[in-house]
Amino acid sequence: MKLPVNMLAQMRAATRNLMGSGPAAATEAIQQALSAAGLAPQAAATQAPPMHDINPPPAPAQARSEQPQADAVPPTPAQAAQDFAQDFMARLGVPAGLGQHSFDMPSFELPNFHPPGFNTPAATPVDVPAGAQFIDGVYRNHAGTRSYKLYIPSSYHGQAMPLIVMLHGCTQNPDDFAAGTQMNALAEEKECFVVYPAQTQGANSSRCWNWFNAIDQQRDQGEPSLIAGIARQVIDEYPVNEREVFVAGLSAGGAMAVIVGTLYPDLFAAVGVHSGLPFASAQDLPSALAAMKGGAMPNAQRKAPAGGVPIIVFHGDRDTTVNPRNGDELIAQGVRSQAGGKAAKAASIDGSVPNGHRYTRTTHSQADGSPLGEHWVIHGAGHAWSGGSHNGSYTDGKGPDASREMLRFFKTVS
Repeated sequence: MKLPVNMLAQMRAATRNLMGSGPAAATEAIQQALSAAGLAPQAAATQAPPMHDINPPPAPAQARSEQPQADAVPPTPAQAAQDFAQDFMARLGVPAGLGQHSFDMPSFELPNFHPPGFNTPAATPVDVPAGAQFIDGVYRNHAGTRSYKLYIPSSYHGQAMPLIVMLHGCTQNPDDFAAGTQMNALAEEKECFVVYPAQTQGANSSRCWNWFNAIDQQRDQGEPSLIAGIARQVIDEYPVNEREVFVAGLSAGGAMAVIVGTLYPDLFAAVGVHSGLPFASAQDLPSALAAMKGGAMPNAQRKAPAGGVPIIVFHGDRDTTVNPRNGDELIAQGVRSQAGGKAAKAASIDGSVPNGHRYTRTTHSQADGSPLGEHWVIHGAGHAWSGGSHNGSYTDGKGPDASREMLRFFKTVS
């Protein structure tokens, strides 16, 4: 659904009132927003598209109405506002129960990025070949604490190697993401370190990276500072080639990879994004939902700081969780933020994977051929890591191999 700007403004006003002391004002604001969008309150159950959510829905209104009359208690104004807000969020495709929970939290949470029907997160440890290590680590700073897992390939014997920072998607964890992307196997082949920061359930109940929070879009603040800190800690403890430090991610992790790479161009040499969103494409829950469903607004291009780094983007053209328009905006933003990006030359080729997906690959480069970015549109693919293994969740084994192509791209820009 494409949300009008005035509708988003009313949503934000309603949210602020609902979290404060004005439930009546919240109800009025939400009514106005519903009216402006032409949405009737009684149509919620039939209009809201199904989306996956780990939070159980509240008891149906019909079941509540069947309680004995003596137990019936008129709703308070605050509860009435909450119910109206829940109905409103249903228009946007937010699962039942999410809106009310979100309004009770100091920072918003998004519905689970990942649709049902994919593999569940890996419950068993990742296989580690002889001589390799997959070790636990912890990093702390003023923004909090995050654990991580670091893969050290068997080929490591004290030499300097590249470092890849991999940011998982919602509901995932380092073991699951490593199994699905098969990045550890590539680390063995290409001789590099791979570190997987882990989002906590305390920071987000679905373990999504909080890419849509203002504090988490600033250098040396929030989650970007934690992720950059983890990379620096690995650099301090191992002989990392500091000219070959890269960050990549899936979905919410992809959106956060864009933020981290944008804020720390002195640390990261390039960014890889799968099914993500542009930098600063949302500032709160309403704008995040709008960006996911309808695509980030084009003016997001103007919000990215200059001096960006090369970027490679993958997006399935049948992704119903994060609109593929985000891939278009993301590559445009990433290329334009780089020196010489406005005069970049683009070239596209179509290809296919045997017994797999077709794709369109568009390269962006400077006049001298220096790479600025690549955009892979995977035809027929949904919201899943392209070329991944069924041993991890949210993967599409039909290819092309996003992990291998990302490492190839990173090598060309280092």
